[in-house]
Amino acid sequence: MVDQADLAAVEAQLGRSPRGVRAVAHRCRCGLPDVLETAPRLPDGSPFPTLFYLTCPKAASAIGTLESSGLMKLMQARLAEDPDLAAAYLAAHEDYLARRDRAASEDGLEPLPRDMQTAGGMPDRVKCLHALVAHELAVPGANPFGREALDALPEWWAEGPCAEAGESS
Repeated sequence: MVDQADLAAVEAQLGRSPRGVRAVAHRCRCGLPDVLETAPRLPDGSPFPTLFYLTCPKAASAIGTLESSGLMKLMQARLAEDPDLAAAYLAAHEDYLARRDRAASEDGLEPLPRDMQTAGGMPDRVKCLHALVAHELAVPGANPFGREALDALPEWWAEGPCAEAGESS
């Protein structure tokens, strides 16, 4: 489970209380959580397909800049042209599904339908770099486009943490 200081830091990052938190999936170099693992279903039972959720606003802003640069369009074109890349992206999708199903099982929840989206447009589209980066941070080596986006990002943590541990809004 996540401790209260981490929850408070994430609340400060998001500007609201996080929902369905299972664990901190990755920590920024500053030490704060930057990716949460969330339950496949929220406490009210509604589906929440985003297993790995990026919380750091500095990372999110830097990723938003990448998205607006047209990078996703280039990635999408490469996905259609490169069978090895398409296979790696499909493997990322399958990894995400398996992890999400395992989380549901561990929490005693009904798994989400197999045809429900995973994250970021996988396996056929490149739709959200935030989700792809979160997957790659949580599971290094799992997501080829998440890795590429991470490699293109500036050091968002270099100027210090985005929130104080224990801070809340």
